[in-house]
Amino acid sequence: MPQPEKILNPGSSPEAWFGHEIRHRRKEAGYQKAGPFAADLQVSVDVILKVERGIYRCPKDLARRLDELLETGGLFTRAWAMAFGDADKRGPDADKPAGQPADPTGGQAVGSILGGGSPSAATRSSDPVPVDRRTLLALGGLAIAAPLDLARLLTPNTPPPLPVRITPTEIRRLQDIAHGLHSWDNRHGGGGLIRQLSAASIQWAIRLLSVDCPPQLRSDFLAAVARLGLVAGASQFDVHQHEEARLAFKVAVECAEEGKHWHLRAKGYSFLARQAAWTGDADDALTHAEKGLVRADRLTATERAMLHTARARAFGKLRDVQETLAAIGAADDAFAQRRPEVDPPWMAYYDEAQHNGDTAHALFDLAVGIDTHDPAEAVTRFQRAVHGHGPGFERSRAMSCTKLASLVMYRGDPTEAVALGNTALDLGAGLTSLRAADDLRELDGFAGRHPRLPGTVILRERIAATVQA
Repeated sequence: MPQPEKILNPGSSPEAWFGHEIRHRRKEAGYQKAGPFAADLQVSVDVILKVERGIYRCPKDLARRLDELLETGGLFTRAWAMAFGDADKRGPDADKPAGQPADPTGGQAVGSILGGGSPSAATRSSDPVPVDRRTLLALGGLAIAAPLDLARLLTPNTPPPLPVRITPTEIRRLQDIAHGLHSWDNRHGGGGLIRQLSAASIQWAIRLLSVDCPPQLRSDFLAAVARLGLVAGASQFDVHQHEEARLAFKVAVECAEEGKHWHLRAKGYSFLARQAAWTGDADDALTHAEKGLVRADRLTATERAMLHTARARAFGKLRDVQETLAAIGAADDAFAQRRPEVDPPWMAYYDEAQHNGDTAHALFDLAVGIDTHDPAEAVTRFQRAVHGHGPGFERSRAMSCTKLASLVMYRGDPTEAVALGNTALDLGAGLTSLRAADDLRELDGFAGRHPRLPGTVILRERIAATVQA
């Protein structure tokens, strides 16, 4: 008697979801048995069955053939990158069988600058919540991964139930969560509990995208998901969860484009540009910034300034002086036309302090990368940022002060830089931001150029204690 097919649990791992989806799609296509299906794919039936069970790594070329045979529009090729594509980057976990849990953080530190873990310990994590990607949803051709295990942050045992239909209640909840996360992230950084809440929230929002939504609510619903995607992505970006952050930003852009929310779309591309510049991909940063500026006539002057600043930061990474200065000029011109009363509420953060800090970052890369470039303008803009950031923007203020200290340490008076560095450490007390920790490590490197200055020794000891706390 033939053995019944093993019941699959698509929620147990990304590989299990991948296999479950193959079985579901092949049966929809009329392949009730795996044998004929495997024959048409030119692969052994044993391979197909093991991939379906989530116990065998699917070859990448098989994913492509699955798409062609099942006419999925590229679903399995996209999903392969989510389920299997990072195996070469997982270090020791790459040799584990499919379905065996890997390091839940992908090797990224999740602690805080002060307390809660060590940002410098790349292989350690105190975060007990696995970040497995469990569900793929098709949204505008984008494969979206949702970490269902993180739903345990919302309910103890099972993912929160989905509503039968989207109502104004779900939209208000999305808006409230985004508002709260935005405030907490700016004040404290994206690590610790905030990181967990961000991940759980965007997972819930992505699951809601599969729920029926009345046409009259669709636009507001997409706007709420996009806004939450931006906020959650920013928190994840802040603690080096770059794949998760990139996913959240892309979800935001897709929702904004479908809903024709041009302001949210611009903000999404601005975040993607900033993240790409931060991770060293200046070309991608420029591409994202230029996409954000498409139909700039639909954007406010503040949003145009934000995107031109993103271009400036990309050109700064490329050490292109002329283009950096031109982009900063365009950003300044746009900012001079700023009318806060016509800006979306979430653009209130981009005030004079933020504009000075962002443009100063672009000039910083020129000043430390080209010894002949005058650092005076970068110093002035950083000073304005430090003095201009008010309560609620502690992270931005601390990071601008740290960059200012690094610049003065490298190109100016090291004694003055020591004072600035100590101020930056005081401002950043309690932050859970790996980006801020990276800036402190950079300052430590510049301070190491002055080993005989007593103040630098003490400063470096404070930095070491802070980033390793």
